[in-house]
Amino acid sequence: MAFFLSLLILMSSSANAAYWPPSPGYYPSSRFRSMSFYQGFRNLWGPEHQRMDNNALAIWLDRNSGSGFKSVRPFRSGYFGASIKLQRGYTAGVITAFYLSNNEAHPGYHDEVDIEFLGTTFGKPYTLQTNVYIRGSGDGRIIGREMKFHLWFDPTQGFHHYAILWSPKDIIFFVDDVPIRRYPRKSDATFPLRPMWVYGSIWDASSWATEDGKYKADYRYQPFVGSYTDFKATGCTAYAPGWCRPVSASPFPSGGLSSRQRMAMSWVHSHSLVYDYCRDQKRDHSLTPECWG
Repeated sequence: MAFFLSLLILMSSSANAAYWPPSPGYYPSSRFRSMSFYQGFRNLWGPEHQRMDNNALAIWLDRNSGSGFKSVRPFRSGYFGASIKLQRGYTAGVITAFYLSNNEAHPGYHDEVDIEFLGTTFGKPYTLQTNVYIRGSGDGRIIGREMKFHLWFDPTQGFHHYAILWSPKDIIFFVDDVPIRRYPRKSDATFPLRPMWVYGSIWDASSWATEDGKYKADYRYQPFVGSYTDFKATGCTAYAPGWCRPVSASPFPSGGLSSRQRMAMSWVHSHSLVYDYCRDQKRDHSLTPECWG
């Protein structure tokens, strides 16, 4: 009996390991200083829907309003992260986001780098959507560069760290230090080069967020809460001298990814990637030349 019990435990451990990415071997979140919310951010809208709760910032959406915050300083490169916990249950139509943008400085012609959690219905997982907009491609005629993932853990059970590394060479998205996407600078026309601020928000996107708008926000389940802590924003601000050196999220000071980081990202693409705009045959890829090579 003990033998079979040990075998069952071993099989269960092996099964769990098969659905967890291999170690990236490098942990950038431990390399950058954490800050409290008020050290680097301010409320942007919905102040009555924001509070500090046990050292975490809680923002929420109800039928009256959502809420958002913004970094005090703009950056031209850097590492930007936060540990986030999402609400369980019915959250269809609700977006909880952490992103970079200059939409207020360049309305109608802005750049944006997104981490967005698309709300869901009972029994279905959240979708983590990453996106990059360049010089107004998110304004008017939308040209999105979406990659979507179903995470290998339940993001409602606790805090997990989500981050964006933006350097002059590439943009890398991380989940718990595992790189999930690298967006290289193929040309100036397809890469954000103007300073951006760091934002977070929760809002109603019922028209598209959950299964292309099939399921809407249902305010019988309000409030919808997103919690943020362990904020990080390290890099070259817009006011830094020209010699400011971009930070790296790999063992190499020059940036890029190590072989172990690339292996971990490959695992994520094999097991967790559910949509890649470059593989969508319905898209007009003349508008996204970075997909060509």
